[in-house]
Amino acid sequence: MTDVDLQHLRTAIAVARRARERGNRPFGALLVAADGRVLAEAENTQLTSGDCTGHAELNLIRERCASHTRDELAGATLYASGEPCAMCAGAVFWSGIGRLVFGLGSGDIYPMAGDPAEQLRLSCRDVLASGRRAVVVQGPALEDEARRLFEGFFG
Repeated sequence: MTDVDLQHLRTAIAVARRARERGNRPFGALLVAADGRVLAEAENTQLTSGDCTGHAELNLIRERCASHTRDELAGATLYASGEPCAMCAGAVFWSGIGRLVFGLGSGDIYPMAGDPAEQLRLSCRDVLASGRRAVVVQGPALEDEARRLFEGFFG
């Protein structure tokens, strides 16, 4: 992981901080092209919108991926403040995005959230490895910075 990756991941963490300040779960996502251009960013809107699919990664993919070519997305990296859930990992796969970098791992996030029934405790690596198209996954990274977003949020 490069210094540029860490810079983009910090931006995703800042987006997640905004989501939390707006009353949502502290997740943020950033999509960056192979040439380093930021293509899109999105935050979690699940609580304020009432949409159970309002996760940051899915919001980003739903709102912005249609405006980019498959080649652009194949070379792009999605940066996420926390490890994407199974739904979001599936969306990363189906969108054609070629690389995923995340902050805090789900193994750290899930215990903070308690034990709600709506958790699918699958790692994004397991979800993405089940596809026939390779997606590079790197993370966790900047765990202490990302963890501070989640501390005290769930309980």
